[in-house]
Amino acid sequence: MDFLRPFTERSFFLIAGPCVIESRDHAHFIAAQLQDLTEARGIPFIFKASFDKANRTALSSYRGASMAQGLDILSEVRTRLGLPVLTDVHESAQCGPVAEAVDVLQIPAFLCRQTDLLMAAARTGRPVNIKKGQFLAPWDLQHAVHKVRSVDGHGPVWVTERGASFGYGNLVVDFQSFPHLRRTGCPVIFDATHSVQKPGALGSATGGAREMIPTLARAAATVADGFFFEVHEEPSRALSDGPNAIRLDQFGSLLDQLLEIWRVARAGTLGDETGRS
Repeated sequence: MDFLRPFTERSFFLIAGPCVIESRDHAHFIAAQLQDLTEARGIPFIFKASFDKANRTALSSYRGASMAQGLDILSEVRTRLGLPVLTDVHESAQCGPVAEAVDVLQIPAFLCRQTDLLMAAARTGRPVNIKKGQFLAPWDLQHAVHKVRSVDGHGPVWVTERGASFGYGNLVVDFQSFPHLRRTGCPVIFDATHSVQKPGALGSATGGAREMIPTLARAAATVADGFFFEVHEEPSRALSDGPNAIRLDQFGSLLDQLLEIWRVARAGTLGDETGRS
């Protein structure tokens, strides 16, 4: 399957979509818009959306559709648009049913050390994207990768940088983490939207510095194999993670910038720290 290639000579690969499934129509709308943007630029694209956001700040926060309805929507997007699809799993028992509806299982950052969850995801044979916990040193993610790879029949393993806790209510991205993550032997993805979160900044919800997304993404284009973005047509109305989502109407121009930087960086100008000298 072509989308499993970690990167091509012409482009990084992209995981993008709304934070959470807001409705069937909305999922199809965002997926189709992103498909048009990526096909025009030759970018391998995986649509993402969560059927459940189990780690929302407040009990009253919107979590998403039911698992059954959410997987039905994701499966429909996958079939009608011909797109590979990614979603989160939070419990071991979810992995089997989710793997029947989507192409990639994602381990949320807060759960990246959960052995039973990692191994259950691996047993599906699907690609597994492990998001590095905000609390975890990059070199320690190798243990999570090893857990997945210890399972016979496991699929490809990807790792994602999404920032590290810096005091209370802030995240920072240490770009020294990328060469450490690369030593896992996995494709390294940069989550440019969760990396600008401000945990708890809105009291009962997470805030974010959306204006910093392009800056961090451009920096990561020199070292990342793929990108992860939460995208919404009107982030102020998003039902989850709006403060750290990029506007759909601004996304195409950012992709153009990232492609240009990514290609220049891979034209023989990178050093040994990226593994591509």
